[in-house]
Amino acid sequence: MKNILLYLFLLLSQLFFAQNSFEKGNALYQKGQYEQAVQEYENVIKTEKQQSAELYYNLGNCYYKLNKVAPAIYNYEKALALNPNHPEALNNLKFAKKLTIDEIKEVPKVGFAKLIRNFTGIYHYNTWAWISVAMASAFLLCFIGYYFSQRTLAKRVYFIGMFLILLALLVTLTAGFLEKSHFDNERPAIVFAEIAEVRSEPQKAGSPIITLHEGAKVYVKQSLQNWKKIELTDGTEGWIESSAVKEVK
Repeated sequence: MKNILLYLFLLLSQLFFAQNSFEKGNALYQKGQYEQAVQEYENVIKTEKQQSAELYYNLGNCYYKLNKVAPAIYNYEKALALNPNHPEALNNLKFAKKLTIDEIKEVPKVGFAKLIRNFTGIYHYNTWAWISVAMASAFLLCFIGYYFSQRTLAKRVYFIGMFLILLALLVTLTAGFLEKSHFDNERPAIVFAEIAEVRSEPQKAGSPIITLHEGAKVYVKQSLQNWKKIELTDGTEGWIESSAVKEVK
């Protein structure tokens, strides 16, 4: 019993101090003391081991105010990794990207794959999981109604309801699994180096393919010693030094 109480005390203390640092960061931000606010927000992440979309969004705002492009974009992307539909993070990310030097076009996805990705990307995989739980609960209620109902018409209504809810449940489960798979396999990263060469091979002797600048977004495909194989949104692939980029997830 004492161990349980001690554990609860430590957990509550950790949450209290994390919230305290978060509120301190908010107060410092309101005063325009952005560097001090960054320290408080970073303290929540590193010391208290707490994460949230709102925390990374606020941290991104601080770096944006300090005109630090790469950290601002990085933290907005972190916020969106936790909450893809965060409206303020999406909006501020657009403004932050305008400060970058590189203009890399995005090759649009086409066909059925695009439709599937657009649909599954509507919600985070956790949200799809909760929707599936709600669907399963609705199915159970319909089954109970069907089982105990004495009228033929009511049984038909409950049976049709069960069939439709089961289809919806299969759709939400599939969407959740696909979104989770996409989240796990996608490795976005932000270039932190002021200038970084993308080369044809994982060595400095490799031929330069393109030069990237601070704030550019890439996708990591492979890691090899001190190099990472990356892909740009326009489909260009090459190798970049690991120290030049920072992965979002």
